This record gives sequence, structure tokens and C-alpha cells, in this order.
Amino acid sequence: MQPTLELIGLRKSFDGTQAVDGVSLVVPAGTVFGLLGPNGAGKTTTIRMLMDIIGPDEGEVRVFGHERTRADLDRIGYLPEERGLYRKMTVREQLLFLGELHSVPKKELGRRADDWLERLGLANRAKAKVEELSKGMQQKIQLAGTLLHEPELLVLDEPFSGLDPINQGLFKDVLAAHRAAGKTILFSTHIMEQAEKLCDQIALVARGKVILSGDLATIKRERGGNSYRLLADDDGERVRALPSVAAVVASNGSLRVQAAPGVDGVRLLRDLVSVVDVREFRSAEPTLEEIFVKAVGDANV
Repeated sequence: MQPTLELIGLRKSFDGTQAVDGVSLVVPAGTVFGLLGPNGAGKTTTIRMLMDIIGPDEGEVRVFGHERTRADLDRIGYLPEERGLYRKMTVREQLLFLGELHSVPKKELGRRADDWLERLGLANRAKAKVEELSKGMQQKIQLAGTLLHEPELLVLDEPFSGLDPINQGLFKDVLAAHRAAGKTILFSTHIMEQAEKLCDQIALVARGKVILSGDLATIKRERGGNSYRLLADDDGERVRALPSVAAVVASNGSLRVQAAPGVDGVRLLRDLVSVVDVREFRSAEPTLEEIFVKAVGDANV
């Protein structure tokens, strides 16, 4: 099966600063793909080139098996990081407008808008102006407008930013349903925990470069073996100071400790018991955050 999306050697600079430096990735059809990295890594610039908002200095964007054209954008749903709605429109008018932009058939448009309002619990606010809604409600409308035309590829830039836990759960349910329908999702985030729960495949980006990409389960399996779960009388500070420790992450009352390169479990445990009272020590699958920290260090970017 041909991939839904291919980015080939994308480069973009602004005023002499390289924002995206040779980004290449392949997003298989029917997957949830995470474009991950810290703020300023080049994720949003990459997405804007994908969406033809800005042009690359070099490289190519391919969608649905061919070089992307403007017509292909009607097959893509895009939720930008900076949300934008017409505040004086009513909620229903806003959805109808967004549907028209994506060429939703008129005979379908009203029904789809009403279905989404019902699904998101906003049917009773259909005639309210957008400016009268809370930020969370406005985010729901933005999501509905992104999906109204039933896109084959859904592109979300930091979709969970600013969402409360209830709306985060709603967004996740909507994404799960979209994926279950065989559609493809690409989303960017700097929140590794969210990506770890949702993604099939990932690309880790730092300073405009892809430093690690592929199937998430495979990456975690291949990069395991140097991460350990530790219960000890320490909040992480004494453990973090050990030369044999590369990273420490506090999680659910325990510490996840990543050994430094070349350090095995025996040596790590010996060093740990010299500074803390160890109650439990066992091998653990590395978190995505731990993988990212190590990948950045290995890449020296």
C-alpha cells in the first residue's frame, strides 16, 4: 500500500537561520504518526510546507502517491497551532463556512454540521456567536470544522495545547474514530506522554533535523535494556548526579533511570546503593521522553 504522505529533503531558512534542515519522512496509510520535538524544533514550519502555506527552499511533498497539488488540500484536514474562527459568526454558520471552503456538497453540509454539533455536545449553542463560547467550546468547533469534509489525511499542529482533561479525552476519542475509519493522522506535539499513548509511528525532530523515526513499538524495543525502574528514598536529585546515570524521570511515585552509555545494570545498581536506599530495582521499557533525550545526545544536535 502506498504511503499517504512523503516528505523528501525539506529545507527552509528564515533570515539565515535554518528552521528545517533536510526533513524526510514517510507516513503509512491508516496510521497515527507523531512529529515530535521541543518548541522551536521545526515542526510547525514542516507542517506549513506540507500544507503549502509556505514553500520549501528545497525538497518535495508527496501525498496519496503523487506530488502534492492544491487540489489535494481538499482531501486533507488541517488544525493549525494558532486557532482562528470568525468571532461574529454563529457556531453553525462557522461550520457551514468551513465546509464550503472544503467543497462539501451543499446537500450534505447542513446534516454534517448538525451531526458534529450533536456529537460535541454543542447542539444547543448552534445559534450562539463564536465569541460567546468558552475557549474549550471554540476548540471543539475548530476540530469539527477540520473534520467536516471527512479528510483522508488529518494534520494537527499541537492539538492538545491548552485543552482541559475533558476536552483532551474528547479529542482522543475523535482521533481514534477517525483512525478506525482507515484514515491517516499526522500530529505534532512536544508532549511525549501524549504521543506515546496515541502514535503508531514517530519522527523525533531537533533543530530542524529528524534524528530518529520509525515504528514506535520497534524503537522502544530496540532502545530498551538501559532503562530501569527505581523505588528509593530520593526525589531524583542524588540519583541524577551520578556519572553512571544519563537521565531520571519521576513517574507515579517511582524513578525511571536511564543508564549512561556503556553502563550495565550491575554497575548502575552498585552506584545507586552508594547514595540512596534502594527498595526496588528492575529493568523497564524506556519512555518516549527518555528515548528522545538519548537520541538528541547521540545526534549531538
